[in-house]
Amino acid sequence: MNHQGTKSDVALIGAGIMSGTLGVLLKELSPELKLSIFEQLDAPAQESSHEWHNAGTGHAALCELNYTTEQADGSMDIKRAIAINEKFKLSLQLWAYLVKQGHLKPEEFIRQLPHMSFVHGEKDVQFLKNRHRAMSQHPLFSKMQYSEDREVLAKWFPLMMENRDTNTPIAATRVEAGTDVNFGELTRQLFQSLQKQNVNIHFNHIVKSFQRVGDEWAITINNTATGETFVHHAKTVFIGAGGGSLQLLQKTGIPESHHVGGFPVGGIFLACTNPEIANQHFAKVYGKAALGAPPMSVPHLDTRFIDGKRTLLFGPFAGFSFKFLKNGSPLDLACSVRPHNMVTVAAAGIKNLSLTKYLVEQVQLSKEQRMEELRQFYPNAKSEDWNVVEAGLRVQIIKDTATEKGVLQFGTEVISSADGSVAALLGASPGASTSVQVMLEVLKKCFAHQMTAWQPKLQEMIPSFGKNLSEDPELIKFIETEVHQTLKLHD
Repeated sequence: MNHQGTKSDVALIGAGIMSGTLGVLLKELSPELKLSIFEQLDAPAQESSHEWHNAGTGHAALCELNYTTEQADGSMDIKRAIAINEKFKLSLQLWAYLVKQGHLKPEEFIRQLPHMSFVHGEKDVQFLKNRHRAMSQHPLFSKMQYSEDREVLAKWFPLMMENRDTNTPIAATRVEAGTDVNFGELTRQLFQSLQKQNVNIHFNHIVKSFQRVGDEWAITINNTATGETFVHHAKTVFIGAGGGSLQLLQKTGIPESHHVGGFPVGGIFLACTNPEIANQHFAKVYGKAALGAPPMSVPHLDTRFIDGKRTLLFGPFAGFSFKFLKNGSPLDLACSVRPHNMVTVAAAGIKNLSLTKYLVEQVQLSKEQRMEELRQFYPNAKSEDWNVVEAGLRVQIIKDTATEKGVLQFGTEVISSADGSVAALLGASPGASTSVQVMLEVLKKCFAHQMTAWQPKLQEMIPSFGKNLSEDPELIKFIETEVHQTLKLHD
């Protein structure tokens, strides 16, 4: 093999929110680093980061009920909600710093939007009441409101209260300072910033293979626009290719890539086509997932701002696909099964037959069946006002644990080589919202020797970096005032 070709300090594979975030962090921390980015499509943010392919919630655990767990005694475990809220606040701080540096325009990708949770039935009302009691006592969630009063709820979400059954108990919580984030636009702005800093960004380039050569990675790449194949050398490689990351990680051959598999889950939304209806709802309202549904299928009725227009989405309905990317191949799932992960994947398949059955059933739902689910949120919904929209694909991680083979995990995880020369991000939710925290983890794994020197700059960029935000009320206040003002979020 010819190992002559282009060269960089760090090669980033995939032009989504993760590579964009890691790229700007590295250029702020060490401007002299030479970065190269390779993306198989013709523009950034075309897969999971695209605004039509994700919920855009700015996952902060303000409304997502699956981030809190009710214990047998009725108490509420909110540790995961706290962790996710702190992670999202890391993102807010970095974005605010980048706004001040002139790299981002906040009004084009983020805006304040109330986050609410909505439940019906005595059991779930009690759950929400317990959840509010536990969360509102914590400094991160102290502004969370709770109500069962239908007049109050009619002010919070009038569309959802029209023609609603008056016999069923209902309740909701509300946090005024939630957000709607257009992660597609944010990603595009990050890449525009990187281009201005002379980062080499190559679109229509597919990574074919990896080979370790001395202390570098030799990456064979095909330029699909010209047909040329060449080798690129890099000291460090980050694989942030969404659903494509697993197969790329497997191509590196690192031991850490063994006994890891992927399980694709699709998403389908109903999008409102009637502006008069969309303009009557101004919130992200999350309910409880159906029994047997994956966590990423928690139903929600969301106001979204896409292409400068206000719209309304309901979903997601889960779906099953053999592809790992929307632009992927039906052979993706089969090709991801290798001798070293065959038992892992098979074990997960056997244990999750009910989930697979659920996903297949979801794909087969008619539009009218989807409308019936929407009417639990919005009783007056009319089919002619809504279209079915296919969202992005997420590949959930399958791993062996110390005690069990083939465990299906709903989360994100950085998998890296022992020497830190290559790292890949696998998994899904909460994904983009916690991109800054995840990329900080990549820095720790791949640039361990530089972290001490980078610490002051990281804390300038992200004041809560390395700190326990829950125990620092002054820092919480700083984020809720100065950071929010910089991002033009107004309470």
